[in-house]
Amino acid sequence: MNRYMTVGLSMLAGAALGSAAIETLRAQAKPHAYVIAEITIKDQDGYLKEFAPAVVKAQETSGGKFLVRGGKTESQLGSPPAPRVIVVEYDSLDKAQAWWNSQATKDAFAIGKKYGDIRQFAVEGYAP
Repeated sequence: MNRYMTVGLSMLAGAALGSAAIETLRAQAKPHAYVIAEITIKDQDGYLKEFAPAVVKAQETSGGKFLVRGGKTESQLGSPPAPRVIVVEYDSLDKAQAWWNSQATKDAFAIGKKYGDIRQFAVEGYAP
């Protein structure tokens, strides 16, 4: 009888520890962040030759992953989006903010202001 109680208590303790470990890991996971930009380009050549390469390099160096990079947009409700929409994924809102605060990004956007009107924001994703 003693052996069965030991096995049963060991199983119960293992389940409790496993459950606690899973909850700890889930609590540590930060949600991804998304930088979304709407751009109305004023000078296509300048935009593609000077701004785009600089900002792409800054984003990729900072760990950004392009999910949307231009393409066709379709308005479904409310005001239509700008002609060009960009969505970049980062591992966290902190990493997206670090990209935005980097000198390479500041330099790129100093160029970009000459070639287009940009509306941009970052949003934190859902963490299940």
